[in-house]
Amino acid sequence: MKIKSNIATSENGFIFNPATGDSFSGNAMAAQLLLAMKSGKPAEDIKKDILEKYNVSADQLERDWDDWIAQLKEANLLET
Repeated sequence: MKIKSNIATSENGFIFNPATGDSFSGNAMAAQLLLAMKSGKPAEDIKKDILEKYNVSADQLERDWDDWIAQLKEANLLET
């Protein structure tokens, strides 16, 4: 999954969709995920990085990842 190329993101988690005028704010983790996804980094590599850096189980990460992707889809931020 990749973030649409026209989506603006900031280091502090601010997200702006110029096509719709919608804006969102997230935390530092959201900002890191968005930047990695926007650069085209594969989901499996992003998840591997999270597992190495944070104290989270693989099962919990998968549930959180699925929720994250659902939120991005709902906000129309992903490329189709």
